[in-house]
Amino acid sequence: MGFQIVFNDIVDDTEMMVSKTNDNNVMIRMDSYNKGESTVIVLDISTAIKFAKTLRTEINKAKEVGDE
Repeated sequence: MGFQIVFNDIVDDTEMMVSKTNDNNVMIRMDSYNKGESTVIVLDISTAIKFAKTLRTEINKAKEVGDE
């Protein structure tokens, strides 16, 4: 059984959907409804994990700068 997570942009009508593909990869799809554009990125599991860890690190750095 797969998963699907949807995130909505706070600036415009853009949606990011994260889901598992049939071949056990992770698909990230961004739909910009205002512009009528879609972008799809498919990552293998190890790359998706590295992406998540890197993103978490960068968010924590941004939070630290914001706290100063």
